[in-house]
Amino acid sequence: MGAILPIVLGISAGEAQTTGGPGGLDELFTRLKEADAGSARRIERQIFTEWSKSGSPAADLLLERGRKAMSDGKNEVAIEHLTALVDHAPDFAEGWNARATAYFRAGMFGPSMSDIAHVLTLNPRHFGALAGLGTMLEQMERPEQALKAYRAALAIHPHLEGVVQAVDRLEAEAAGQEL
Repeated sequence: MGAILPIVLGISAGEAQTTGGPGGLDELFTRLKEADAGSARRIERQIFTEWSKSGSPAADLLLERGRKAMSDGKNEVAIEHLTALVDHAPDFAEGWNARATAYFRAGMFGPSMSDIAHVLTLNPRHFGALAGLGTMLEQMERPEQALKAYRAALAIHPHLEGVVQAVDRLEAEAAGQEL
């Protein structure tokens, strides 16, 4: 787990911003960067819709089943479906991201971080994975690393819900410790 974090956090905001993507995603990311908070949420949903398209009906079904199991609170079942998905479609970043979420919800931070590393290798602009990484690092009482992950997410999506507040909170805590 420790070796993964420098790799994941080694992705600078500049790299995340300029990494190419399929078709309309580049335009959506440009609009996201310039949007107000209300428009940003709509653009965010469009980005997630694009990210969720695997190009394979079988992979789409496994993603849908995994997400449904998570929404039903059945994290172990979700992990099974999503493991089948990443085995079937190892280049589909959203499969790795969904499984990272299922692992996180099951309290399995190590496997979740490993999957986030896969997500960010395949899709360096995945602000959701970066935010999730920040959340885990914060829960593991690693505030400096959490702050780096959160800032990387905000460099891509400046209005990411909850992350702005997390950065403000961690910065305030760090300032209080310096006194």
